[in-house]
Amino acid sequence: MIIKPRIRGFICTTAHPIGCAAHVNEQIAYVRSQGHIQSDLKNVLVIGSSGGYGLSSRIVAGFGCGAATLGVSFEKAPRQNKTATAGWYNNIAYETSAAGAGLYAVTLDGDAFSDEMKERVIDTLRADLGKIDLVIYSLASPVRQHPRTGALHRSAIKPLGEAVHMKSLHVQRGEVHEVDLEPANEEETANTVAVMGGEDWEFWIEALEKADLLNDGFRTLAFTYIGSDLTWPIYWHATLGKAKEDLDRAAGTISTSLGAVHGQARVAVLKAVVTQASSAIPVVPLYASLLFRVMKDRGLHEEVVHHIHRLFATQLATGVTQRLDDQGRIRMDDIELTDEIQGEVRRRWPLVDTHNLGELADLEGFREDFLRIFGFGFADVDYEADLDPTLGRDG
Repeated sequence: MIIKPRIRGFICTTAHPIGCAAHVNEQIAYVRSQGHIQSDLKNVLVIGSSGGYGLSSRIVAGFGCGAATLGVSFEKAPRQNKTATAGWYNNIAYETSAAGAGLYAVTLDGDAFSDEMKERVIDTLRADLGKIDLVIYSLASPVRQHPRTGALHRSAIKPLGEAVHMKSLHVQRGEVHEVDLEPANEEETANTVAVMGGEDWEFWIEALEKADLLNDGFRTLAFTYIGSDLTWPIYWHATLGKAKEDLDRAAGTISTSLGAVHGQARVAVLKAVVTQASSAIPVVPLYASLLFRVMKDRGLHEEVVHHIHRLFATQLATGVTQRLDDQGRIRMDDIELTDEIQGEVRRRWPLVDTHNLGELADLEGFREDFLRIFGFGFADVDYEADLDPTLGRDG
């Protein structure tokens, strides 16, 4: 089949296998170009490894630190007349390149929230790697079935307390418009915390510790975003913010539990980037488009892999002093939140509309980044080629 992007709402329902491989290999090439990162990371588990920050973390751990990586993701396999999800192709591309470089890379596909997946990971570690040095927790799911209660929790991205009226951006139409966002009730807030908070992260570390699979000095990171006060009404001061606060709680609980292995759990606060998840959050695409233009004009913009490489090189490498805030979080949003950058974004915020969007913001860059997630927009890929979406595999 000839594979073209099909966009429905905030997602692309197709993915290009050759383009996804190009995206993975482009990131690998960048990491290799930066040289080896001195670290004690030998075995790394990435929970949520098939895209975005999780995929880039796996790439940096493997090709930057020389680590063996075990990935966990939940992807849809292809059929003869339907492409797989992008992450399915990303996993294959990473495993292929890692094998060529002599790096261990295995991906387990399934529900990371389940006890079954935790058992599969433990069995694989015991058989292949032994104890691990780092767990990256980078799940992005709107739904979680609780492994102990069986309850199905669905997140709700809503403000708290009262309705919010804000500017937003329809990315595909290129229109700036106003949105009214109704507040969440208590049940919606609790469900969002259950899906996106820290409980599952705790369950993972608890299971690995009980299985005696954590090396001395073990570390674990969960990724979060705080961002600018421009987005706080729908992000930090909202249901998402409550879930992110629960990550902070979990980091403290996990760190306390890791005393026997001299371990540490940290939340890492990252910069705004284009992901499937962020594209669906009202207001965020407009803020990100403004931010990208301001940062690019100053030569300060970082793509996902650049940002994660900086995280590993400056915060996880041997002998570094971590950049921590008063909550003990690693702050990687330091460039985004400088007074110069935020001051200019705030200046543009009340001015931006549909007519001057191209001047004040980087809508085209946002769109390009979005399509690249699904393997589209790479110059060396023939998008007119007739491909087998299964890549000759049974899924």
